Amino acid sequence: MTHVAVVNNETILVIDRKENNPLLNAHGLPAWGAVWSLVDNTARGLNLETHSFCSAGSFLGNGTLVNFGGQPYVSRDGEAAPDGQQGIRLFNACPAAGNCDIYEDVSRVRLASNRWYPTSARLPDGSAIILGGAQYSGWTNSDIANNPSYEFYPAKNISGYNGIPVPSQFFIDTLPHNTFPHVYSLPDERLFVAANNQAMLLDWHTNTETRLPNFPNGQRVVYPLNAAGVLLSLTPENNYTPEVLICGGSQISDKTAAENLDAQHDYGCAQCSRMVLNATGISGGWKTEWMPEPRLMSEGTLLPDGKVLIMNGARTGTAGYDNLQNRNGHSNADHPTFTPLLYDPDAPVGSRFSRAGLPTSNIARMYHSVATMLPSGAIMIGGSNPNDDVSTVTYQSEYRVEYLYPPYMQKPRPTFTGLPTNVGYNAPFTLSITVPAGATKVYAILMDFGFVTHSVHMDQKLVKLVSVRQGSQLIVTGPPSAPVYSPGPGWIMVMADGVPSVAQQVMIGSGANPPEDDAAIANMLASTKNPSSGPN
Repeated sequence: MTHVAVVNNETILVIDRKENNPLLNAHGLPAWGAVWSLVDNTARGLNLETHSFCSAGSFLGNGTLVNFGGQPYVSRDGEAAPDGQQGIRLFNACPAAGNCDIYEDVSRVRLASNRWYPTSARLPDGSAIILGGAQYSGWTNSDIANNPSYEFYPAKNISGYNGIPVPSQFFIDTLPHNTFPHVYSLPDERLFVAANNQAMLLDWHTNTETRLPNFPNGQRVVYPLNAAGVLLSLTPENNYTPEVLICGGSQISDKTAAENLDAQHDYGCAQCSRMVLNATGISGGWKTEWMPEPRLMSEGTLLPDGKVLIMNGARTGTAGYDNLQNRNGHSNADHPTFTPLLYDPDAPVGSRFSRAGLPTSNIARMYHSVATMLPSGAIMIGGSNPNDDVSTVTYQSEYRVEYLYPPYMQKPRPTFTGLPTNVGYNAPFTLSITVPAGATKVYAILMDFGFVTHSVHMDQKLVKLVSVRQGSQLIVTGPPSAPVYSPGPGWIMVMADGVPSVAQQVMIGSGANPPEDDAAIANMLASTKNPSSGPN
């Protein structure tokens, strides 16, 4: 499970790689993608046309999930996987019993440039921005492979670039570790972007980069030294002020040559860095604290109560396949038996980490593993493939899926009915609720579970909604603005003293298509290559 996204209450989209996996598509060939059914825990192979490995993903304002970029042409096991670096793959979800599939047409729907290991984010107009990546496959990035730019889908005329990529100095300065950056869309319409040990605020309207302080102590936070990153909850109490948390990664020098990295050294970092993204918080710099042990390749998953679940990963080594960094023919990392960590951002410093009530798994979840929140409130954990192709050596290809049930799932839970199909900004709606006896703190939240890959949870977000309880009714006000929560799909939960209901899906905004600039689209198509189905 290289990439996953919850697309409705019954299914999850899974994007994978051209390997000799046992799941077959409609043509009887190994599937590069699948729909995972939450109804019966089975997978249905999809029919992808371009190689989607190591790609990005975001929902649009109309609810379509879009998958961006991927790997260059590969031919293996008697089958070609056409170049996916400019790929744009559209997916509209259906029930688990349906047969919805990926739509592609590179002749008219494609990226303007090659992007392998990019990140995307949904913008306040319901479109997507796609940032960074490499222009051909490799392990760490380099001057000749780097793609120091960003672009939009649908294409926009921003800063006079009229549909073609907009250059970014940040993605030059952060070489060689700048792929799969952490990106969060903020309430002031800017983006937080982190790569290597640097961070910035990007005003994409004007192509203005405002640099933030570097991460302390040389903490590196993206592939192949992946850290868990989270945008903490946006709430009325904090005036929807954004705050980011980045935990783990590595403190190894980015000057260390790739051939000198191996699985036997303790590259993992225990540092967590946290910053409030306002003038006061930025001037105060990053605040650091320490996990009980180092972790890299780990996941940071927002829970409905605002806590963060940190799981998966390894203590040593780096992300990447065995043959790239380990010379002894075994594993690319040391995997201790990790119990997930629960991080409470509201607890006093020194008491924020806890393992109370959390189980331990003996399944290694390292490179190419994922974790995502589900509508039920459980966490789905899957994947791990640290060795090229399907492997049975130490830390073999992992096909088992696990469900982690946080402690709140063992408690009486609230329920609700009456959710409208669409929720407008600052628009009230009324839910009929039942809550456990004695519950006093009752309110609704809005979540985006995100598109998850390589420790990056694109678009993951939690917004607490203004809520007024009147007996068995809860009068809820929609999010205050599109910059706080971009138009598109989301999940509503009712919280009762920290215990969530089952989530119900909702469309924020009208569900309209994102704006299209026909001239920018035409210029992009005329100015960029039309990818072929063969090697470059």
